[in-house]
Amino acid sequence: MNAKEYWESIYKTKADDSLSWTQPEPALSLKLIAQACTSGRVLDVGGGCSVLTDRLIERGYSVTVLDISQAALDRARAYLGNRALLVRWLVADITSTAILDACDVWHDRAVFHFLTEPAQRAAYKTSLLQALSVGGHAVIGTFALDGPEKCSGLPVQRYSPTSLAAELGPQLTLLTSEQETHLTPWGASQSFQFSLFKRV
Repeated sequence: MNAKEYWESIYKTKADDSLSWTQPEPALSLKLIAQACTSGRVLDVGGGCSVLTDRLIERGYSVTVLDISQAALDRARAYLGNRALLVRWLVADITSTAILDACDVWHDRAVFHFLTEPAQRAAYKTSLLQALSVGGHAVIGTFALDGPEKCSGLPVQRYSPTSLAAELGPQLTLLTSEQETHLTPWGASQSFQFSLFKRV
C-alpha cells in the first residue's frame, strides 16, 4: 500500500474521535500564524479535516488546504458547508507535488515528522521554499524529542526546535518555538514542538 492508499484508508474507515491528531481547537497554530501575519495567504499542508480551516476563514485569511487524502478533504468540505467555496483544495503528496501557489504562511501540523527518508525531506523542503514568499513564515509542528516514536502505525522522526531548524536549512530562520502536550480523543498525552520560521 502506497502513502496515498494508506491515508485514504485511514480517513475512509475512522471517525474523527478515532484519529489521534484530532483536536477541538488549534489554539497554538492560530497563535503562531497570527504572530506571522494577521492577514494573507495560508497554505495548510496535511490539513485534512482540521477545524483550523474554519478558524482561519473566520479571521479573514485566504486559505489553501493540501492533503494526500481526497477522503480527508471531502470530510472537511462537508463540515464547512457553503464556506468550503472560500477555500482552495489540493489533493497532492507534498513530497511529489506540482508547482504550488505562493503563500505568506506555510502551516504544517504533523506531516514533516512522517518523512523519515532523506529524499522525502528534501522534496518537502523544495516545495516549501518554492511556495513560501521571501519574508514569509512557516509554522511547523512535529513530535518533540520525548514524543511518540510512531503515529497511526507509522514510524516518525522526532525533533527539537534546534534540530528541526538544522534540517530545514539556512533559508529558514527560527524565530520562536513552543512545546505543546496534545491530548488524543481518548485522553493519551503526546508531546509536540511547534516552531515559527521566517524565510530569508
